[in-house]
This record gives sequence, C-alpha cells and structure tokens, in this order.
Amino acid sequence: MAVELLLLLLLCGSTISEMQPIHKSPPGTLDFGFVPVKTYDTHAYYEPGPIGILFSIVHSFLYVVQPNSFPQEVIRKLAQQKFGNIQNDYQKAIYYEIGFIICAALGLLFVLLLPLVGLCFCMCRCCDNCGGEMHQRQKKNADCRRGCFATFLFVTSLIISIGVLCAYAANQHLTDQVRGAKHLMYSNFKDLRIFLNDTPGQIDYLVSQYNTTKEKVLSDLNNVGPLLGFRVQEQLGKEVRPALDAALAMAGAIRETKEALENVSVSVEVLQEGTERLHANLTDVKAHLSNTLNDSACSAPQVASTCNMIRNSLHQLNINANYSGLPSVNLQLAKVNDVLKIDLSSLVQKGYTAFNDTPDLVMNQTRNILSDIQNVLESVGSNITSFTKSLPVEKIIADFTMYLSQSEAYVQDYFPVVEQYDFYRWLVCLILCCMVILILVFYYLGLLCGTCGYDRHASPTTRGCVSNTGGNFLMAGVGFSFIFSWVLMIVVVVTFVTGGNVEKLVCEPFEDKTLFKVFDTPYLLNQHWKNYLSGILLKNPDINLTFEKVYSDCKENKGIYTSLHLESLFNINEFLNISMYTEEVSLKIEHININLSGIILLDAPGRQNLLNFSSSGVDGINFAAYLTEINKSITKVDLLSFANDLEARADQLPRGALENALKGHANSIRTIHDQQVIPLEQAMKYVKARSTLNRSIRLLQKTSSELMEKVKNVINAVNAAQLLINNNASLVIVQETKKYMDMIIGYFEQYVNWVKESVTMDVAACKPIANVIDTAVDIFLCSYVTDSVNTFWFGLGGCSIFLIPAIIFAVKLSKYYRRMDTEDVYDDVETIPMKNMENGNNGYHKEHLYGIHNPVMTSSVEQW
Repeated sequence: MAVELLLLLLLCGSTISEMQPIHKSPPGTLDFGFVPVKTYDTHAYYEPGPIGILFSIVHSFLYVVQPNSFPQEVIRKLAQQKFGNIQNDYQKAIYYEIGFIICAALGLLFVLLLPLVGLCFCMCRCCDNCGGEMHQRQKKNADCRRGCFATFLFVTSLIISIGVLCAYAANQHLTDQVRGAKHLMYSNFKDLRIFLNDTPGQIDYLVSQYNTTKEKVLSDLNNVGPLLGFRVQEQLGKEVRPALDAALAMAGAIRETKEALENVSVSVEVLQEGTERLHANLTDVKAHLSNTLNDSACSAPQVASTCNMIRNSLHQLNINANYSGLPSVNLQLAKVNDVLKIDLSSLVQKGYTAFNDTPDLVMNQTRNILSDIQNVLESVGSNITSFTKSLPVEKIIADFTMYLSQSEAYVQDYFPVVEQYDFYRWLVCLILCCMVILILVFYYLGLLCGTCGYDRHASPTTRGCVSNTGGNFLMAGVGFSFIFSWVLMIVVVVTFVTGGNVEKLVCEPFEDKTLFKVFDTPYLLNQHWKNYLSGILLKNPDINLTFEKVYSDCKENKGIYTSLHLESLFNINEFLNISMYTEEVSLKIEHININLSGIILLDAPGRQNLLNFSSSGVDGINFAAYLTEINKSITKVDLLSFANDLEARADQLPRGALENALKGHANSIRTIHDQQVIPLEQAMKYVKARSTLNRSIRLLQKTSSELMEKVKNVINAVNAAQLLINNNASLVIVQETKKYMDMIIGYFEQYVNWVKESVTMDVAACKPIANVIDTAVDIFLCSYVTDSVNTFWFGLGGCSIFLIPAIIFAVKLSKYYRRMDTEDVYDDVETIPMKNMENGNNGYHKEHLYGIHNPVMTSSVEQW
C-alpha cells in the first residue's frame, strides 16, 4: 500500500540527473507559487518540567552503574541468533551488564537476608537478647547517645521521606502522562490523515503549474516579434544604427552648412556697407587735410617741420578691415542649395523605419511555426492530464484512510483498557509508597512522643506513658520495616533491571540514532535481504534504503519521494519525458527562416546627395582671409587720438588761418569717429554681423575639414550595414534564434527543477511518520514510561536501603524511651552495683517483687 501511495508522485519527479540540461542559457524566472502545505499539529517534543531534575539524577546514576557504550555487535549477533557461538560473546554481554548484575545481586541479597535477619532478631529479643530485656544500664554518656540516635534516625527518616516523595511523584507523573497521551495519539492520527488527504491536492497543484509554463511559452511565442525581433534588431543595430546616425548627422551638417554660408554672405554685405562709407569720409578728410598742408603758409620755416610731420601721418587715416576684398561664397551656397533639393534626412528616416520594422518582419515570417509549437505544448499538457487520470488516486487514498480509521478505532477501543491497567499499576505503587509512609509514621510518632515525653530526671523504670509510647512506635516501625522491606526491594530490583536496560538499550541508542544503525545492519532482520526496509517497501533489498536515513529525512520534513528513494524504483521519463518535447520544440525553433533583405537603409539618390555635398566647394573657401579681416580693427589708427594729436600740433603753429584750418580738420575727424567708428564697434547690427561671420566661418572650416573623407566614411558605413543585412544577417538570426530557443526551453527546465525540488521537500512531507516514531519511542516509551519507572525505583530503592540504618537507630533509641522493668541500683558510697542476691540477679532490683520504688541515690545520679 505504501508503495502505491508513492506512485502518485511519479508524475512530478522528473530527475535532472537523468535528463541533462540541453541548454545553459539562463532563462527568465517563472513564479510557480508555493505548494499548498498544511501545518501539522503534533509537536514531538516533551518537556517534563520540574520532575526533569529527578530524571537527570536518575540518568546520571544509570551512567555510573553502566557507563559502557551501546553493544552493537552483541545486539546484532543476538538478533541473528548467532549469540553464544564463542565464549567472548558472553564476556562482552556480562561486561556490559556488570553494573546491573552487581546492583541486582545486592538487591536479591537484601531480599533474602533482611527477612532472615528480621526473624533472627525477633527470636533473639524473645530470649531477652538483642535489646529484648527490659533493663537499661546507666552510662555517663546516655544523654549524648540518645540525642545522637534520635538525630540519626530523624535524618534517615527525612531521606526516606524524600525517596518516597520521589517515588510518589514518578508514579503520579506516569499516570498523568498516560491520561494525556490520548490527545497526543489523536494528534498523530490527525496528522496522518492530513498527510493522506493533502498529497493528491499537492500533486494536482504540481500538474496545474504546467499551465504556467505553457502560458509563458505561448506568451513569448506570440511576442516572438518583440522578443526575437528585438534581439536580432539589437545585434544588427550595433552596425546599422551608427551608420544611419552618421548619415543623419551628415544631413544635419548640410543644413548647417547652408545656414552658415547664408550668414557669411549677409554678414559680409552688412560689414562692407559700413566700412565703405567710413572709407569715403576718411578719404575726403585726408584730401582736405592734404590741401591745407600744401598751402604756402606751411612753407614758412617755423611751421614747415610741423606740417611735414602731419603730412607724414596722413596715410594712417584709412580703414584697416577691408571686407570688400573677401571672396564671395555665393557659388558654394548655390551648390549646397542644389544638394538640399533632395531631403537626405527623409531618406535616412526611411532607413530607420525599415530597420525598426524588423520585429514585424519576424512576426509575419514565423506564424506557421508558432502554431506547430502550440500544438506540441497542448500535446504535453494532454499527456500529463491523461497520466494523472490513469493513477488510482482515489482507491489508494480510500484504502489508506480505511486502514488508518481501523487503527484509530482499535486504539480508541483498547486505550481505556490501558488506562484501567495503569490505574491498577498506580494503585499498587501507591500501596508500596504507603508501606514506606506507614513505617515513617511510626518513626516520626516515636521521635515526637519520645522526645516530648522524655524526662531526664525519671529513672528507666519510672518513665512516663508518652515516652514509653514513643519507644513502642519505634519498635513498631522496626517490625514493619522487616515485614515490608523485602517486598519493596523485589519491586525495586525488577523495575531497576527492566527500566535501566530499556533506558540503556532503547532510549539512549534511539536518541543518538545508534539503534537505527543496528537495524540497518545488512541481513540482520532477514537473512536473505541486504536492506530490510527497501525489501519491505520497495520489494528490492539491494536499494540502499536505511532506517536512519528515512527517519532523518522525515524528521527534516522532506518529501517521501526523497526519503524512500523512489527515483531508483520508477523511471519518471517514461511517463513525463519532457526532453522529447523540448527537442521537438528546439527543432521547430531552429527551422525559423527570417529574410531581412527588404530593408533598405539608404538608396542611391541619398548616396549621390552625399557625394554632391562633398564636391560643393565648401572646403575651397579661403577661411584664413575671413578670419584675418574679422580680427582686424576698423581703422588703422585711433581717430580720436589722431584728432587730438593733430589739434596739439596746430596749437604749436602761429595763430592764423592755418591753425584754425587744422583744428577744423581735427573736429571733422572726431565727428567721423563718433558717428561712424563707434557705431561700427558698438551697434548691435555690426556686432552681430561680425559675431555671426566669425561663428559661421569657423563652422564651415570645421565642416569642410576632410569633407570628402567624411562623406566617404559615411557612405562606406551605410554600405557595410546594408551588406550585413543582405548577406550576413542570417548568422545573427541563427545566433539570436538559439538564444531565444534557450529561453523557451529554459522554461521547461525551470518547471522540471521546480517539480523535483517540490517533490523533494514539499509534496507528501513525511514529518507525521517521524512524529509517530518519536511519539511512540522517545515520548511515550522513554519520557513517559521509562523515566517515570526509573525514578520510581530510584526513590523506592533509596527508601529500602535507608531502612537498614533506620532499623538500627530505632532499636537503639527505643531503649531510651520505653519504660524498663529493672534498672541499675547503687549504694550511697560505691559507684558499682550492689551484690544483693536477695533482691535480684547481679545486683538488679526488681521493683515488681517488692512493690516499692527503688530510687537511685542522689550522689550516684549526680556522678552519672
């Protein structure tokens, strides 16, 4: 039956060790959720509470009695019925049990000797010996001896009281735990029922999660364009996009070149207009000034040198930046305008659009293959469903449920019987404790009455009734000690040998798993089977399935599939051979044929347009001439400084018409400076024209630098990218298709790995089986029964042992409490007994013969 239940797990246990992963590319992660697992109620752990201290003391005592390790070899030979074949076996067994043997022998000796000693003691007392005669000799240390005997008896009685309390506590603890075991038993049955009922649901969940894999695969297949197409596009884009970006940048450069040429043309016209008027005015002023200097007045000796100096500086009155001499850019501008008649940017954008349509091309060219793969996936799902329906799930669950119900009913029927017998056991143990308590009552009453009723001034023959009663109680306790002690010791010996060996041979080996190693011994439980557990469950004793491994795995709440090594019994691939389907899916994906030759990045007019731009003559412009004129000042000399200097020289001349004429010319020069030079330097129109001209010239210089080479490189890059698409795209498509296939197959591998992990750890987690074993052995047998029984004999044994000194002390002490028939009599002078034959033997004075009190003389009493 157990194996049939485990057959339910076959569907899910595809082992990766048997099916090597076809691909190593890490796929996207799928979320299969968590296998529905219910929490088990049973907690197979027992905490004894305060009585655990007693258990620990008993364990320590047992270790002292028997410190030897577990005799695995002896147990194996005993189980294999080979024990005793050699003398060494008996020696090992005796050596292991020597502590128990010695203690048991001492106990039996106690059982045999104590009744005999008691009988002899009674007979001896009947003959007035062994303290039986009612006469007490007077001694100097009588009070000290009485006090010591009373103290020793009290201490011994306290020890016996502690022992009987331990025995009673252990007895009551066992009864309480047996009564509480019903809840633990029902909890285990409930967990086993959960274990049976939840396993089919867990298997159904594993099967249903195949839909997650299928839906993810179908989703990726339906999005083959965005997925595979984008992958192909991304790889091709490493060369295509830079080429198109360079072509688009060149189109922008053409437009910028046109704007720069237009700016140069306009800026030169503006600057030419301003400098031409300035040049004309400066020419007029220079002519008028030259005429003035040619006047006869300048021929006079005192002014000739000044006029010559002014005449020599006239050449400075001229413009410095001559924009009229700059070469025209109209020809280059016309050619660039012809180039711009073809919109190169639009052509490049068409190339972008064609390349960006790659995912759509992939989608359109893979429609037939997608339908085939979808059929394969549906076939896999149908096979899983049909196999699930073929399993006799309901029958197996029903059979196990019926067996479990019968077991539960059987336990329910016989558990009251167990409780009834436990009550009888509790009653017997209580009677044993009461025996000890009865003896203690006599001892405590004897000590109480004897101590309270004792009068140190009374003679032994005149002691009071209370004191005499105390002595009688002590002797009663002694009598019951002889009567009960051997019975107690018989019980102690039997429970000690039984409970001690169960602790050493079962509980301790179970705790450290040594007991499982014995059970796992080959050919131990069945001489024909190497592994008994696999022979029983799997019908194959050669499978290495051990009690220890199964128990450990179930203790860790692993799945029963792993715990029982079902992979060695069932070949899951025969039922769920996913590798076969993944290979078929791989073949269909590998046959994907994608043609991207329809993608045109840049047509012939676009390439010709680039060539026309390279031959537009922009690179032939004399940029140095433009930059030289731009950097020049407007006039060769500062007109304001020139006018001031001219006026200063005029002041050096004699007053007259010449002086006035030169000063007039100086004022004219100042007027030209204020009205024309300053506006040319500061007016926004001219400043902007110079700035625009400077910027445009530098942009043109940068653009035209190796223009032919740049255009050629752009065309070559576009041609190379086009060649890659037309001829080498198939290689890229194959590579990306393989990666795409790895991702699709990876989903199946994830599903199989997840199923294996779930079956290993979650499905049919066998924690209830380990809980049943722990409950039966560790908790009930060891913690409930064995620890309680061991504590009971430990307490009761201590009581029995200490009854011996209690008997001795009680007999000795009773002599000081009981009323004596005779006493020692002394005269007034001597301190030795009188030889009075008339009054008794050996100087004894018998009070009942004379009917009078015979007090001891005062002097004699003071001496004693």
